[in-house]
Amino acid sequence: MRLLKVGAAAVNQTPLDWDGNKRNILEAIARAKAAGVSLLCLPEMTLSGYGCEDAFGSPGLRRTAREVLAEILPETAGIAVCLGLPVLHRNALYNSAAFVVDGAIRGFVAKRHLAGEGLHYEPRWFKAWPEGVVEAVEYDGVRYPLGDVHFDVGGVRVGFEICEDAWVAQRPGGALSRRGVDVILNPSASHFAFDKQDVRRRFVTEGSRAFGVTYVYSNLLGNEAGRVIYDGGTLIATEGGLVAEGERLGLGPVVLTTAVVDVDATRTAQARTASFEPEHGADDACVAVAFQLPGAEPVVQAHALPEWETADDLREEEFTRAVTLGLWDYLRKSRSNGFVVSLSGGADSAACAALVRLTLDRAETEGAHDRPAAEAAKEMLTCVYQATENSSATTFEAARKLSEALGADFMRFDVQALVDGYEAMVSEAIGRPLTWEDDDVARQNIQARVRAPGVWMIANLRNALLLATSNRSEAAVGYATMDGDTCGGLSPIAGIDKAFLRRWLKWMEQKGPAGLGPIPALSIVNALTPTAELRPLEANQTDEDDLMPYPVLDAIEDLAIGEKHEPVATLRLLEPRFEAYDLETLGAWVERFFVLWSRNQWKRERYAPSFHVDDKNLDPKTWCRFPILSGGFERELAEMRAYVAGG
Repeated sequence: MRLLKVGAAAVNQTPLDWDGNKRNILEAIARAKAAGVSLLCLPEMTLSGYGCEDAFGSPGLRRTAREVLAEILPETAGIAVCLGLPVLHRNALYNSAAFVVDGAIRGFVAKRHLAGEGLHYEPRWFKAWPEGVVEAVEYDGVRYPLGDVHFDVGGVRVGFEICEDAWVAQRPGGALSRRGVDVILNPSASHFAFDKQDVRRRFVTEGSRAFGVTYVYSNLLGNEAGRVIYDGGTLIATEGGLVAEGERLGLGPVVLTTAVVDVDATRTAQARTASFEPEHGADDACVAVAFQLPGAEPVVQAHALPEWETADDLREEEFTRAVTLGLWDYLRKSRSNGFVVSLSGGADSAACAALVRLTLDRAETEGAHDRPAAEAAKEMLTCVYQATENSSATTFEAARKLSEALGADFMRFDVQALVDGYEAMVSEAIGRPLTWEDDDVARQNIQARVRAPGVWMIANLRNALLLATSNRSEAAVGYATMDGDTCGGLSPIAGIDKAFLRRWLKWMEQKGPAGLGPIPALSIVNALTPTAELRPLEANQTDEDDLMPYPVLDAIEDLAIGEKHEPVATLRLLEPRFEAYDLETLGAWVERFFVLWSRNQWKRERYAPSFHVDDKNLDPKTWCRFPILSGGFERELAEMRAYVAGG
């Protein structure tokens, strides 16, 4: 029996925050040492931050990464640690992990498979390292092995799969297994998305079983660079079983997960596998390190998940924790003092305000902030109701009562005089009065736009973040006024569809997240029919009358944009899902969606940064690119009309 205590740390890093990143790394190493860990895996690009984007091309970034690595080395005495950083070699940049043992660099492993789909853009900055190639790189006059290498540390062989390496069909782990590797480390920067943790659990546990190894997976944590949220979720598996899993979506800077594993047990399991074929001959890719990894005492290990991870309402729990983590990190990393929400009394702005209060509740509960949430809310959350003559007493009361329940500072602006002033000025200029019959959209939009300057002023006065309140369903069809309800520095719900948002608000009213509970005051908002309140009250304007039922809209978006189906295929797939509607009605809605989608890409390009919570979102900067100018699917829509006409 040869027992080792291995560790995986999730750390909340920030691009180019050298001192902050170093501080988190040193804390993770110190915690690991105190826990008796001998082999520690830290996330991908730990030193520089993963989201540096085109700054990766800067020589200064690479130089500083080397300097910080050198500063950390003395703190690795007595332990083996992997630290991610970019490495320049032969005028190409490689996403690499430095393997540091007992205070010295022992070599650099370069990533073999780059992530280049969805929000990932690694091939823009990095080159993929070729399989089986080992070369040397010089740092401060010393040459180190670089490439497809693994390490023999006092008789324990350690190899690497770096993030995307584990997501591909031909994983490097297979070759490492044939070379007798005992432990595979996976330093990752794997973004949060619904249902993704289950995928990670599968490839970690299956990797440990199929490769006959202990598998240690680390990940980034938090809102690293603005849009992308990392959930942590460190994992350790051995002999095909998951033995440890770290907390996800926490507000703290470091989460350390440890487990005691038996190297002899994985070797024995591999020896018993009839299909296992070791690789013979010289192993030029193996770097020998003359250091004995400290052993460990046997322990009873229990892998238990927190209550919310196993709840039936996991998606609501994940959404709450991901967005509140995103808001908290955005607040502190942007050095802002709080949040401002233009609270209309409707679902979207209510969701934004509720999420801010939940963020403050979590900060208190998890010790990220030294003030009680009830006290902090009065200074850190400002809600502003902005009335026109088309606003109802019902939405005002909804906004006021919700703001009161959240403990926010509530203000009421009457902006009708501003609307009247603009309409009078324009009417005089064009020589005729404005009417609802001829100028409907323009008159609606001016009401939304005059609401922007006042809340921006409040945000400026309070050094606060103004939250835009548009959701993903509205973004799909451009049902938002640019410089009106889209104004803000951050758009926390633009990555989620309206149907889910309404379901989440009901859940928040009645149950809420584990450990925090519900917000019953949302009941008044949930009782209202979604409306922009931009037409006269007697028009009884509703969002779904303007567009289509939100469940239909969201289904069309998923089929047309997420699955890339053309109009006629979208309609045919829609028919069995919505049998209550006739073919002509569904066809009209599909056509409306495609037309509005094509016309409104320029709006999606201008949205404030939003959080990536679903791997089929519409943000052109993280997932879905589409031309601003296009043919508008005219030929494809004609084909669909012919299908409808044919019955």
